Amino acid sequence: QVQLVDSGGGLVQPGGSLRLSCAASGIFFSTYNMGWYRQAPGKQRELVAGITSGGSTNYVDSVKGRFTISRDIAKKMVYLQMTSLRPEDTAVYFCNAARASGNYWGQGTQVTVSS
Repeated sequence: QVQLVDSGGGLVQPGGSLRLSCAASGIFFSTYNMGWYRQAPGKQRELVAGITSGGSTNYVDSVKGRFTISRDIAKKMVYLQMTSLRPEDTAVYFCNAARASGNYWGQGTQVTVSS
């Protein structure tokens, strides 16, 4: 059974930092492209950061230089280090694992950036 468990969200002041974690199980982790998406109220879900099975990373323009995606293949973990957080980063963040044979989602973790 495939399971992605997201954690690490919370309330943080503008300019603060958070690290999100995603624990994967039931998948051949190293063969999946992993990503972090977010969805704000009234908006579509968007890809924030991705890391391919080969280790290449990509980011949406709005987070470049502030967010870093990484993974630990041995632990089957994906991380999103978020710095210099802004109110517009407020959203539910979802971990995603994708390849041709499957597409899986975590349950989401709320990130709120507010003073």
